[in-house]
Parts: sequence; C-alpha cells; structure tokens
Amino acid sequence: MAGGFLPYHEPGTVDILIIVSFFFFLSLAKWVSATVIQAGIIGQIAVGIIYGVPLANILKYHWQETFVTLGYVGLILIIFEGGLGARVDMLKQNFTLSMISAATGVLFPIGLSYLLLYLGFGYGAVETFIIGASLSATSLGTTFAVISSASDSVNLAETRVGSVLVSAAVIDDVVGLVMLSVVADLGKLSGGDSVNLGWLIGRPIVASIGMAAVTPIVTKWVFAPFFRKFVEYRFARYDHISNIILMILVLSAFIAIAGFTGTSVLFGAFLAGVFLTYIPSKHPEGPFVVLSREEGERDEDKSPTFIHTFEKYLLGPQQYLMEPLFFSSIGFAIPFLELWTGERIWKGIVYTLLMAFAKCVVGIWVPIWQLALGGKSDTKLHEEQEIQGQQKIEGNNPSDEGQSDQEKGKTWKRTWLATILLGSAMVARGEIGLLIIETGYNETSYVSNEGFYTGIWAILLNTIIGPVGVGLLVRFYAHELKGGDWGVQRTPAISGYGSSEHGAV
Repeated sequence: MAGGFLPYHEPGTVDILIIVSFFFFLSLAKWVSATVIQAGIIGQIAVGIIYGVPLANILKYHWQETFVTLGYVGLILIIFEGGLGARVDMLKQNFTLSMISAATGVLFPIGLSYLLLYLGFGYGAVETFIIGASLSATSLGTTFAVISSASDSVNLAETRVGSVLVSAAVIDDVVGLVMLSVVADLGKLSGGDSVNLGWLIGRPIVASIGMAAVTPIVTKWVFAPFFRKFVEYRFARYDHISNIILMILVLSAFIAIAGFTGTSVLFGAFLAGVFLTYIPSKHPEGPFVVLSREEGERDEDKSPTFIHTFEKYLLGPQQYLMEPLFFSSIGFAIPFLELWTGERIWKGIVYTLLMAFAKCVVGIWVPIWQLALGGKSDTKLHEEQEIQGQQKIEGNNPSDEGQSDQEKGKTWKRTWLATILLGSAMVARGEIGLLIIETGYNETSYVSNEGFYTGIWAILLNTIIGPVGVGLLVRFYAHELKGGDWGVQRTPAISGYGSSEHGAV
C-alpha cells in the first residue's frame, strides 16, 4: 500500500453502472412524480430508499455517507438561493404574522402529540416530547424546493403568503435545532453525565436570536454603506467573477458563525442570501440595478446581480446533482422494511393525519388576519391609518368606498387559497425531523421501537403529503394565488442610497 497519496485505479464496471443508473433514476423519478403528483422530490426520496440501506442497499455504504454530506451541501444551496430571492421588504412587513404562524406550527404538533401518543397510545411523557419535537420542525429544504418548482406558474417568493411561509419555516428550523439540542442533552442525562442543561439548551436560542438581531444592524449601518461606497462600482469590471467570490466568502462566513456559535447552519445560509440581497445600492444608477442578466453582462458600468450569478454557476449543479442527492439521502435514513407491521401502519397513519392537521392549522391565521386587519401587513396598516386620518380631516369618509359583493367574494376566495397554501406547505417535515427522532432513538433510552416507527411514518408521509398538496394547488389555482392581498406584491419604488424602503435584513 503506497503512502502519502491515494493510488489511482479504474473504477469497476459494475460500480460505474450503479452510479450512472442511480443518477438516471433520480432524474427520471423526479420527472414522473412531478408529472403525476406535482411533487418531484417524492420520486427522489423513493430512489434513495431503493438504492440505499433501507431496501436493496445497491450503493456501497461509504458512497451513501458521501452522498449524505453532498446532499446537505445541496440543502444549504437551496436555502441560500431562497435567501437571495427573498423580498426583504416583505419579510419585514409580515414579521408579526410569521412569528405567530411559526409558534402555532411548533406548539400544535407537540400539544396534539401528547393527546394521542401519551394519553391514547400510552407512550412515555419524554418519549412523546421527542417524537412531537421531531414533528414540530418544517423541512426548509422541501419548502424552498416547492417554491422553486412552482416558479413556472407563480413565483411564490414574490407573494405575501410565500413570504410568511419562508419566515415561519426558517423560525421553525431554528426552533427545531433547539429541540435537537434538548434531545441530545436528554441522552446525556439518561446516561448519567453531568451537563449544564440550561446553557446547552440556551446556547442555540441565544445564538439564533443574536444572529437575527445583529445581522440586520451591522448590515444596514456597516456593510451596506461600505459596499455601496467603496466596492460595488469595482464589481462592474469583473461581473460574475467578483460576485461568485463574494458569495462563497459570505456564505462560508455565515455558515461558520452559525455552526460554531451553536445555531443552525441552514439559518446562517438563509441570512447569507438575504445579506447579499440587501447590500447593493437600489439607486437606478447603481451597478446592480439591471433589468436582465444580459444587461449586467453587456454594459461596462453594470454588474449582474448575485441571483444572476447563482443561476449561471450554481443552479445547474444544484438542480441536477446536489438537490437530488439531498432528497435521496432522506430516503437512505428511512427504516422502510421495519415499518410494515399492522400496528405500526395504523398508528403511523393516524399520527400522520393528526400531524398534518397540526401544521395545516397554521394557515388559519390568514383569514384571521384578513378579518382583523383587512389582510394588511404591519407597514401597510400603519400607512393606511395615516391616510384615513388625513381623509377624515379633509371630510372624506373612506368607509364609503366599500367593495362590491363580487369583489368581496373574489377576495375571500384568494384568502382561503392562501390559507390552504400556507397550511399545506408547512406540512412537510424531513431533514430536521429525522435528525431529532433518530437522535432520540439512538442516543437516549426514552424512545421505544414502536414510538420511533410511529414518528418515522408521520415524517415520511407528511413529507409526501405537503408537496403534493402545494403542487396540486399551484397547478389548478396559480392565477388566483398571484392576485389579491396575499398574492404577488408590488416591488417598492427604487430610491436612493439612503432609502429605507428595503429595510434591514
């Protein structure tokens, strides 16, 4: 055995054919499931189950471990792209509604789990908490994949309900990381280890709040002014090259900060994307203000935006390599054969339906918000109150300008469609849920075999139900989802360097 280097040799013919067939069937399965049930990721998860340990175990074990790592990088890219495409103004305007939605999406699954698993099935209290915690996290990767797949019909990232969805899913992911920390610490406690439980649980909370609070401040008052004054006009010389270098540096920095401080690297990836979206000038003469990628590449004083650079260099590898590996790696982690006993099936299905309801109920805040505030965001409500006050001073009564019955009917139809969209998009679990329940099963003594398989059933089926529901909704009601208070929102007017229209990150 030679030392100091890896001996190069030709891979075996069988190995090559296995790899080729694996990626071919990933693409084929995505196309079939996207065509039939409007959710391409389901086919990729199925291929992962077949090729991985759960079923045929065709791929070598160390290949599967490598694909899990590469797939997680793909997940980071999915979320980074979501941050790049996020509307900062809409994230700000809908922050209150997003927080309420996220809290509902965490508390309902845990609370209903106690009703069914603890009181109904007789599982232990701590075991129920671990299983409920795993079902409280919304899959960020699935959420952004669903938004991306729907972009041909309606750009959900530009809709108000899509903005609420993204924010709530990100918050749920951070809470899920805290839950993961709690579960891991429960394992240490059950093993008799001496741990500072308060700090270990509080660390990800403090780190997440710290990043969420500090990032907007330093971005708005330090990085954005510095970038706009000293950097961005030099970027126009090098176009994509300077963009991609900065993107890699910023993404790596945010991932490192998030990981080493104890919060989620996925949260860091999202903040990195939003950070890059905010720092360029929004002035019409700014180099990053372009109508198309071609304009940024063609004009000497213009530069492609960061999302343009992502589309040119990273979108292809992400869509055809990294993203399929991520969803197939979820399939690797599903104990497929062990799920198929009568008791596990019926308990899993009952729990699945309850957990689907627990996330769907998040959508109820949309009609409540519509009734209470007329569907207006925090910022718009404040602006309209000022306008109405001025109208009253001038003797005009804004209440006289009521909607017709037909307009009200159309408004409420769109509101209920937004309700269903938000609820169904929150249903998908996935990577964080699997991490929590497998940590509880493998590293603590609290989760039994039956509890583990019940939770796995719910995670798997909800990850299927959610994208299918969103896909069908977008397929048949894309036009309605674009309009109204919850649809595509007008982009704020472009203003100068000091503009606060786009707000902080």
